[in-house]
Amino acid sequence: MEDNRILGNDINNRTNDPEEMMLEIMERLNDTVTPIPEVGKFYTFVYNAKTPGKQYDQHPLIACTHLEQWGFKGLNFHWQQTRNYTWNELAGQLYIVQWNELDDLLAIPYAKYILNN
Repeated sequence: MEDNRILGNDINNRTNDPEEMMLEIMERLNDTVTPIPEVGKFYTFVYNAKTPGKQYDQHPLIACTHLEQWGFKGLNFHWQQTRNYTWNELAGQLYIVQWNELDDLLAIPYAKYILNN
């Protein structure tokens, strides 16, 4: 079993800024990054959507459900629904989240909802 790298965190006690929270989460998860997700595994990452007029989560926490040529689909835990993520809009690597880290990450309000203009 993997160690929980988020357990006992005080990220949301030190700041209420989703950007600062995401930076700290990425730092804690930096030992396992990947460019391509695997179906059935969990990830968090920075995403910059391209579709104008759509609201999106810039810091998604997902369970990957499908790999596609254009990107991947995942159940976004912040939205509680499936979303599409295209390769070109990923702002870097995907950070692998272990199943035993999900509850701890869900307790951190790091989702960043943006209306794409």
